[in-house]
Amino acid sequence: MSQTESSTGTSANPKARATMIKGALQKRSMRIAGHRTSLALEIEFWEALEKVARARGLSLPQMIASIDEGRAKDGPDASLASAVRVYVLKHRQ
Repeated sequence: MSQTESSTGTSANPKARATMIKGALQKRSMRIAGHRTSLALEIEFWEALEKVARARGLSLPQMIASIDEGRAKDGPDASLASAVRVYVLKHRQ
């Protein structure tokens, strides 16, 4: 099993095609800091996050773990999905 999995399945799946709609959420599961977590983001945010991670030489789980560590400093009410979106907006190239 890979570190990151898409929950959308194959492109032949109607549910998978629906997630390709602009603005649709795509849920991915990964292991971060030793535990499995799922994160739902718009496809555009996943693509931007992957681009930032590649530019920094990090895997997607490593990049999200780094964002998660920063989020912990902001308090328990900050959701990981929101923290990732804000990070992407601040670090767009």
